[in-house]
Amino acid sequence: MPDYDVLCIGNAIVDIIAQCDEAFLETNGIIKGAMNLIDTRRAELLYSRMGPAIEASGGSAGNTAAGVASFGGRAAFFGKVSNDALGEIYTHDIQAQGVAFDTRPLTGQPPTARSMIFVTPDGERSMNTYLGACVELGPEDVEADKAAGAKVTYFEGYLWDPPRAKEAIRQTARLAHAAGREVSMTLSDSFCVDRYRDEFLELMRSGTVDIVFANSHEIKSLYQTASFEEALAAIRKDCGIAAVTRSEKSSVIVRGDETVTIEATKIKELVDTTGAGDLYAAGFLYGYTTGRSLKDCGDLGSLAAGLVIQQIGPRPRQNLRREAEQAGLL
Repeated sequence: MPDYDVLCIGNAIVDIIAQCDEAFLETNGIIKGAMNLIDTRRAELLYSRMGPAIEASGGSAGNTAAGVASFGGRAAFFGKVSNDALGEIYTHDIQAQGVAFDTRPLTGQPPTARSMIFVTPDGERSMNTYLGACVELGPEDVEADKAAGAKVTYFEGYLWDPPRAKEAIRQTARLAHAAGREVSMTLSDSFCVDRYRDEFLELMRSGTVDIVFANSHEIKSLYQTASFEEALAAIRKDCGIAAVTRSEKSSVIVRGDETVTIEATKIKELVDTTGAGDLYAAGFLYGYTTGRSLKDCGDLGSLAAGLVIQQIGPRPRQNLRREAEQAGLL
């Protein structure tokens, strides 16, 4: 038996979340709805201008790992923090969620990553991320037993920004495939896709990646088309399974000639979209690694995403297994 259902690899980031109006974004030159990479000076400036904020451990793949664990799955995580106060917060939070996190922290500079997230009244989040210690994740941080022992390894496209992380992911993928496991990725962000389009397509077409998660903007960016249908037809040929979310519309899962449409979970109030895609992936991967149908996998993903967007912060506050049982999905 594998030791883990899902191994997640990503940027270990502490989110600092504050609400703001549209004018704040314009005044501070923040691209709405995007993940903006920033340097130390910009991080200090934006932090000084933030209103009251909530600190919460985040990072895309870390959120997914926490979601898998909340469903009752066995989750592990590779990610780099520094030996500082935010690093301790991050480590405590992800381990408290039940995720195996044993990556050795960095001693000294740079500090643990943080993302200033500004949430506008429409629930859209605009992320301003200082990567800090994240960029130090490298092949030496790959734990071979976890790489070979997880049914599915999942990594975030954001990790293509720090160069040594690419080596760590490719090494993990080799170990996973050698053990007969599968590898998945999320495209993460339309701007991320613009930066690494050719590399992402190569990962899929070479078989390095078996399962891809994306939203409608990212998949259209990947294939440089305004047509969702064209992009879906293209990704169907390029990878084994693709799960594509469309916000309040249904999500679509394709595998070969198979197409499964998943209804979006009805919500009472949209509070904060942070973590929606991460939790969709968590529900899907929990279902997938426990042998469920694509329809069931998508329904679990939709449930988790629908719950997390009704709260501030990207980690589920409810027990997802209990919520899924009450919804008749488990």
